[in-house]
Amino acid sequence: MTRRQVLGSALAVPLASTLPAAGQAPPSTGRAAWLTHLRKVADPLLEALAAGRLRASMPIEAHPEMAATRPVTSHLEAFGRLLSGIAPWLDLANAPDAEHAKYVALTQRALASALDPKSPDLIKFNLDRQNLVDAAFLSLGILRAPQVLNAQLDPVVKQRLIDSLIATRVLDYNFNNWLLFAGCVEAAIAALGGPWDAMRVDFAIREHMTWYLGDGTYGDGPHYHWDYYNSYVINPFLIAILDQVGTHHADWKAFTPIAHERAARYGAVLERMVAPDGTYPVLGRSIAYRCGAFHALADTALRRALPAPVTPAQTRCALAAVIARTLTPANTFEAKGWLQIGLAGHQPAIGEPYISTGSLYLCANAFLPLGLPASDPFWSAPDAPYTSQKAWGGTNIPTDHAIDV
Repeated sequence: MTRRQVLGSALAVPLASTLPAAGQAPPSTGRAAWLTHLRKVADPLLEALAAGRLRASMPIEAHPEMAATRPVTSHLEAFGRLLSGIAPWLDLANAPDAEHAKYVALTQRALASALDPKSPDLIKFNLDRQNLVDAAFLSLGILRAPQVLNAQLDPVVKQRLIDSLIATRVLDYNFNNWLLFAGCVEAAIAALGGPWDAMRVDFAIREHMTWYLGDGTYGDGPHYHWDYYNSYVINPFLIAILDQVGTHHADWKAFTPIAHERAARYGAVLERMVAPDGTYPVLGRSIAYRCGAFHALADTALRRALPAPVTPAQTRCALAAVIARTLTPANTFEAKGWLQIGLAGHQPAIGEPYISTGSLYLCANAFLPLGLPASDPFWSAPDAPYTSQKAWGGTNIPTDHAIDV
């Protein structure tokens, strides 16, 4: 089939088939609805790994170019990325959710299984350079759950975790956002009480200071890319690293409030990118991460750092709209409940060669605000229109302004 025929076939699909029906009710924005979505994403993975059958049951959808390596890396991808998103909820004290204790225990068993030399699901962290990426997402989860994924861990499991993270030091990394992966691993080792390498942290922080482009946005390395990597990785990882070890060096300490202000601005920009129907620009790499494109906005909401005039309620509604648009279309999940490559359903062509089944679980980072208690205004305030709904609905909204930090 020629390229023209492929494009013609794609364009022949009626537009109406990809859009919600006229008059369709808006998605529920309440905490219970968010938890329903999260369970659908998390349950197959956590239950399989906790039972020692992740390798036996998780399908590995991957680009043909990477079919040989992705079965080696995709399990850590899935677990690390899921953990980075659910960690604040797991660590929530006095959680009102009836099943919360069940998920805490399930996650701790899954982590123990992944690190147990006798487990059929033992995950080695130093077999492929991709392991560094996902050891870093797992590390982000550790930093976001200091009780459940650190203080409460069995000492044997904790030492195995430290050793596994240290093992990633043999892996090389790209001169771009990957510096933050190496830095976040070291920050997690520090949090766990292990011997951490401050030079790797310093390299990540200083290079990103030089790559800053303005208005909350960093280059991905020396060059800028039109994509969501300031949200997938750069702002959230930079904040997590600084919040954990930022006081260890005077320059890091001075940079911390600046990084926070930039991250808040970038979160506000993301909120404006959510269209009234919950769609957003399909732009750049890694679109198959679905609602994970709003990682930085979810992280800003979790930290209660939303800048005026962005309110917690409108942010909840914006994120709920994005979650519904990306996780509810037909064929988002395969028959046994595992995510499939795509943005709105199963769209394998949207996945770059580095994308596999495990990669898709970065979407869990849209759920970070579940780490806020039910009494927080993020959950307790009435629904409110978000910026694009107000603007396109005729509301007289104020102008938007860049920051100079």
